[in-house]
Amino acid sequence: MNTLPTSAERLDVEMEVDKPQEACGVFGILAPAEEVAKLTYFGLFALQHRGQESAGISVFDERGNCDTHKGMGLVSQVFDELHFSRLQGVMAIGHTRYSTTGSSREANAQPVVVETRLGSVAIAHNGNLVNASQLRDELIRDKRNLVSSTDSEGIAHAIAQAVDEGADWVDGMLQALARCQGAFSLTVGTPAGLAGVRDPYGVRPLVIGLLPHGDIEAGQPVAGPQYVLASETCALDIIGAEFVRSVEPGELVWIANGGLTSYRLAAATPKLCVFEMIYFARPDSEVHDESLYAYRTRLGELLAREAPAEVDFVVAVPDSGRPAAIGYANELHIPYMDGLIKNHYVGRTFIQPTQAMRERGIRMKLNPLKDVLRGQRIVLVDDSIVRGTTSRKIVKALRNAGAREVHMRISSPPVTHPCFYGIDTDSQDHLIAANYSVREIEQHIGVDSLEYLSWEGMLAATGRDPDSFCSACFTGDYPIAVPDPLKRRKLMLETV
Repeated sequence: MNTLPTSAERLDVEMEVDKPQEACGVFGILAPAEEVAKLTYFGLFALQHRGQESAGISVFDERGNCDTHKGMGLVSQVFDELHFSRLQGVMAIGHTRYSTTGSSREANAQPVVVETRLGSVAIAHNGNLVNASQLRDELIRDKRNLVSSTDSEGIAHAIAQAVDEGADWVDGMLQALARCQGAFSLTVGTPAGLAGVRDPYGVRPLVIGLLPHGDIEAGQPVAGPQYVLASETCALDIIGAEFVRSVEPGELVWIANGGLTSYRLAAATPKLCVFEMIYFARPDSEVHDESLYAYRTRLGELLAREAPAEVDFVVAVPDSGRPAAIGYANELHIPYMDGLIKNHYVGRTFIQPTQAMRERGIRMKLNPLKDVLRGQRIVLVDDSIVRGTTSRKIVKALRNAGAREVHMRISSPPVTHPCFYGIDTDSQDHLIAANYSVREIEQHIGVDSLEYLSWEGMLAATGRDPDSFCSACFTGDYPIAVPDPLKRRKLMLETV
């Protein structure tokens, strides 16, 4: 039996985020009659949950000139009205970043812009290439001037190289993306048009929308459709665009001259990341013709059938655990109560807490309601446990607030394997379920009982073919081959 780490051994990881971290959010728009930079800003604002390290927008004007502004921080911190007075054009792409390949620094902020013989190419990338090192080495040998440490820059230079060698924009992208292995959902801006691309497995989402034709209130129609691309439908909703469809796995859509043309990169083998369904995407975003709120509520209902608890009421870890908690409560006919209040205005701060402050727990983000919890038996519902550090603090805070019993239910299976396709789950030795049994985790986080939703239940709740999802973080069954050196770095407990 493994020995759980001591308090001293946990100090270095105690303040780490105890959730998988998403790679990025991407956005694109071709709308000559609109203020495309501002619409992109609002689209990125809706996608802020997908990455909070940096943000950027590239705008193309009627002559094909590209202007870019990007920086470190939240979307609202990076942009102001002065930037929009300069970012004028007919087409734009945007990006919010969480770093999974390349460190968190301004040189790695996106969009990545590279010059070619036909003008600038700008890309925004969500995902991870598993052959990033190989591609980078090839590009450097070919005298391409790479200045960042991201795999995204490799994609941009591969496109630029193909174009510089004589290809047009579409053929250049098709040639370049044939060299890329792994997960990539892209928006690509060029002087000639806008592209949206998903890898053949469709690991990361990308949707197509349409803006209304002109200013409806002013009765000013616009000739031709105005297209929008985004990681999630919530980014379409915020700007009033209508959802059309998803970009298919292995599809490149080319938007130019008022129309959309579809090209095929490779045969589709759908493997949408199931964690997009469970946690990453906003609950008001739609996947497979329903909101993710509905799916997550079903997860809670199934969890209640698989792992009921005799308690007085159900509490969610806000905000991501709420839909499953409501489903759990409804299924067992137990009251749902808010036992934890979240401070929604806690973002990045440059004022670092002292170690003593760290050891006082999670009060900056979550605060328990003592009068609700005192003397009560509760079941705490969350969507996942990755490292266990935050769960342990939450349970301690609930007990300190007077909860008599704290049971925990998780609306996904144990996370036992790292992701190589755009989720920062760290190496396997940091995943608590890869190192310890459920009963050991139960003891470590201090709950009276702990149960997870089954893998079968998680996939059954989708109502789709289970084989159409990537669930490698729960099973270790990776749909896209991962090179051994990359595996060795993260699969610390595996024999490779």
